[in-house]
Amino acid sequence: IFGYFLGAMDEPVPTVKAIDDLYPSANVASQKERWNNLTAHFVEKHGQPPQFVARSPGRVNIIGEHIDYSLYEVLPMAIAADVLIAVSCSPSPEDRFNDAVIPMVNVNPSKHKGSEHRVPPAGEASIDATIHEWTNYFKSGFNGAIAFLRKSNADFSPCSMKVLVDGNVPAGGGLSSSAAFVCASALAVLRANGQKDIPKKELVELAIISERAVGVNSGGMDQSASVFSIKGDALSVSFSPSLYAEAIPFPKVDPPITFMIAQSFVTSDKHVTAPHCYNLRVVECTLAAKMMAKALDIELQPDSGPLGVSLRGFQHAYFSGATSRKGSSVQLGDPSMPYKQQIEAMLGLVSTLLETQPDGYTREEIASTLAVPVSTLEEKFMTKFPVRADRFQLGKRARHVFSEALRVIAFKELLQSPSAALEIHLLPQLGNLMNETQKSCRDVYECSCPEIDQLCAIALKAGAYGSRLTGAGWGGCTVHLVPKKQLNEIKNAWVEQYYQIREPGISAERLAEAVVVSEPGQGSMMYVPGFSLGCFCLIGAIANGE
Repeated sequence: IFGYFLGAMDEPVPTVKAIDDLYPSANVASQKERWNNLTAHFVEKHGQPPQFVARSPGRVNIIGEHIDYSLYEVLPMAIAADVLIAVSCSPSPEDRFNDAVIPMVNVNPSKHKGSEHRVPPAGEASIDATIHEWTNYFKSGFNGAIAFLRKSNADFSPCSMKVLVDGNVPAGGGLSSSAAFVCASALAVLRANGQKDIPKKELVELAIISERAVGVNSGGMDQSASVFSIKGDALSVSFSPSLYAEAIPFPKVDPPITFMIAQSFVTSDKHVTAPHCYNLRVVECTLAAKMMAKALDIELQPDSGPLGVSLRGFQHAYFSGATSRKGSSVQLGDPSMPYKQQIEAMLGLVSTLLETQPDGYTREEIASTLAVPVSTLEEKFMTKFPVRADRFQLGKRARHVFSEALRVIAFKELLQSPSAALEIHLLPQLGNLMNETQKSCRDVYECSCPEIDQLCAIALKAGAYGSRLTGAGWGGCTVHLVPKKQLNEIKNAWVEQYYQIREPGISAERLAEAVVVSEPGQGSMMYVPGFSLGCFCLIGAIANGE
């Protein structure tokens, strides 16, 4: 069983003909009802049916946590939960003279208040990243799409749009609701403004940049999983030297590979906690690369990392065959060394170059080593995406990144082994790698929390092969590789030992939201009336008042 290159990376986001192609069979009936409700709600709010619906799903990361923004390979998969954006619009030559008017409504207005936004013909949507507002995600996707269209037409002006949003990816739950929202938004805006064929790769790349407008140093895994995923497969995503996605089929084994997702109900929205959590980790990894390069007098070349350089870029420079400006006293890496061994060598450099200060580094110490004023350090690395920290744990963060990159390689090799289907130890081996990831996230990267640790411990005791946090961490969700026969036992253990204690009297509906068995889902798509989509059979009747 081997992965296969997604030639579809450069193909347009598909337009689907049947809702059955998007969701697990058990969910199709409820999804048809949801889509019909979306249409009815749109007609009620905007007085006409939508012309199209853009959809992008959330994701669960199987392995490869917090290494995408260091440009290392990750292995996520899309899930059934998604964001739907219904739109009607009427582009006109007059758009170049008038503001684009965008009334935005959510299907849950009591929780997400609607609002109207105006965008000047040559301008963009205004975003205040200091205010956590749901419409910011649409506006960031809007701005990314408009910037993309202006590359080919500098005088482009956006059209007015009527918008209705429905999302069932839990916010702050570690399943990437923000990336799903931004991807769906950019897709909707491109379509509304005449871009019918939207290449998947270009959608991902503009969505990665767009989400940074809401104040987060986004890596790229979330957007890639939301757009590129193929139903039934995991997705291998790499970022160096450029964005590349590869579908990885799960081997057919007995018992089958089964994943469960369990919510901690500890909300940790990375766009809110970013200064001392997510963004801080991005800065620490970037500074780790800079500090090691400085110690070896290596000049790092700019790359696609959020802050312009990355640990992957440092590895490439170290093994590029160039010599250090320090001369013969410093031996750089052999460029012929196999990639996996290169990463192992990086761990040795972390020990000698970064872990000599176990308490971390102050801003003053980092600035002194890099030979820049503290003000310059802060302006370059801590201003666009502010962080709060007295000490920076560069050694621990780099150690996690390189060791996690090795775990991704090992996990992928196990899935692609020709003997995987016959290997009775495959699932325990995969599970052990997930457990090692959780230990590293807890102790080295320090992005777990007691509730996440408890859910993982309960699952392992009840028979799970592997358990770990997924997503940014500090709360959110956990993902578990489990024997199929243990599904009920593991769920019951969570209910008794975690959920009923945390929320006495918890409802059946809340429990259904808390624990799901996850199947690899389908990535972004577009629905346009005219296709035979059963769930939209009510459009004509609703529009005609029947």
